[in-house]
Amino acid sequence: MSVYAIVCPYFTGFAAVTRPGFPIISVGEPQIITHLPPASSGGECNLFPETHPIMPQKKRGSDLQIWKTNRPDAKPGKLRIVGGKFRGRQLAYSGDPRTRPMKDNTREAVFNLAGGYLPGKHAFDLFSGTGAIGLEALSRGAHHATFIERHFPTARLIRENIAELGVEAEASVFTSDTFFWVRKFLRDPAQFPTQPWAVFCSPPYDLYVDQQDEILMMLQGLIDAAPDDSLFVVESDERFPHAKLPRDSQWKIREYAPAHVGILRI
Repeated sequence: MSVYAIVCPYFTGFAAVTRPGFPIISVGEPQIITHLPPASSGGECNLFPETHPIMPQKKRGSDLQIWKTNRPDAKPGKLRIVGGKFRGRQLAYSGDPRTRPMKDNTREAVFNLAGGYLPGKHAFDLFSGTGAIGLEALSRGAHHATFIERHFPTARLIRENIAELGVEAEASVFTSDTFFWVRKFLRDPAQFPTQPWAVFCSPPYDLYVDQQDEILMMLQGLIDAAPDDSLFVVESDERFPHAKLPRDSQWKIREYAPAHVGILRI
């Protein structure tokens, strides 16, 4: 039987883990383990050195109805930055029904998955709405953020939030239809950012039904043009089949009902 120690800051007992089936066998009285023998390679403890689990392509995320977070609450009519250097800062939100901000819990879950890949990237917040996603990306180390929002009053609010955070030099706002803007952008590679991209696609869910072909063509063009080490995040609901996405087998899908979030690294 192979025995492995488990160390967790919330775990005060000692157990043996066996294979196959990984049954837990209690050994002795509960105690705090303060030392483990070094792992066979590197300085990390590897519970199962012969195998490395692969993240499944599709997985149900945490139940956001019981999501426990220590982020501060937003005031009524406000959104909040949930992580990074601007964590807890409030963002103005008009409440206009034409915008559908990603729920705070969903945004927190998404950025917990993708946030570590953002430093130094150029973020594109397609269908920006409130701009919360692009501003969250800047908070977590993105080099620059480009916001595309066709609704003039909402785009003005994005600019106000950018000014409130003092990141005018790190943000660009385009008041334009996203499909039109992306087609124009892709026709001129000379204007492409030199940094890897982080592209966030979070439109009103109905667009995945009414304009599905346009969304897929847009994503295909951006993925084909993106430099190595770029990141794509697509948020939809259950009506959009993620199997239709370009490079469909490479996406990691997480469900945070009602949101279905796809993450791709290229």
